Amino acid sequence: MRGPVPHDSRTRELQALVAGLAIIVVWGANFSIQKALFAAIQPAGFLFARYLIMPACALALLAWTYGTRFPRVSRGDFLAMARLGLFGHVLHVGMVTHGIHWSTAFSSSLILACGPIFTLKILRWSGVERLNRAQVAGVAVACVGVLVFLSDKLLAGRWQAGGGDLFLLVAASFFSYYTVAAKPLIERHGGVVVMTYATLLGSAPIVALSLPVGLGIEWSKLSAALWAGLLWAVIVSAFAGWLAWGWVNAVRGVARTAPLMYLMPPVAGLIAWAVSEERFTAAKLIGAAITLGGVALAQFAGKSRAREAPALVD
Repeated sequence: MRGPVPHDSRTRELQALVAGLAIIVVWGANFSIQKALFAAIQPAGFLFARYLIMPACALALLAWTYGTRFPRVSRGDFLAMARLGLFGHVLHVGMVTHGIHWSTAFSSSLILACGPIFTLKILRWSGVERLNRAQVAGVAVACVGVLVFLSDKLLAGRWQAGGGDLFLLVAASFFSYYTVAAKPLIERHGGVVVMTYATLLGSAPIVALSLPVGLGIEWSKLSAALWAGLLWAVIVSAFAGWLAWGWVNAVRGVARTAPLMYLMPPVAGLIAWAVSEERFTAAKLIGAAITLGGVALAQFAGKSRAREAPALVD
């Protein structure tokens, strides 16, 4: 029989729960913040600024953790981290940024919450895990939910918004690959090394691709509010948020923390409703409920190794 949980452990778990809920609010708000930024500096301008700031944060974290002697990794692991930079940053973050711009805050958060579905499928295709019937049913339910969720846009001929949601769905699959591929590297080198090295390796291509737009923006003329939103989205939501979420997972366990992710679409929707003109039809709400239910069923039915992989958002 398991004994009583020490007081210090209970306090630490409570702190982790509060931190996890705070991160969900930060990430939920970030969809609306990014929408406002894209209207001013375009998605490419945002990516240009983000991937000048993120490497500086990564280097500062490495210096604070290891001093001037950064950890060495083998050639094979270096190439694996370069692939993480490609799939996690160049493809995932690049596509998410444009997808959010084309879609809405609530739609973006709901589509990205489908990430665990792709994680399960990747584990299945790679032979790591077999899906049970409940998980297969969950995948099918989630797919139906997405179709219901997108139906009002597609029937109304809003192809850009619907295309943005489909773009985000593909982006979610790239992050699922990142999640699965990062796990053995994190076990060997730790989360800080893998995250920072992948960030550094993925930043250069994004800066190069977004350079023409980035150089054409008059950054000195941005308002203080836009600068605050930019720094919030990059440093607080993306960089600090990922690190804090890793700590929450370590303290509470991924299986107990992952369900918090299902709070993100409601939070994002409420904030978008309060600060923008986004409104929700019955089809949207029903489709969102079906999708989240299907994702939850697929993720938590049976004893899935997919729950061991941390769920992160941009």
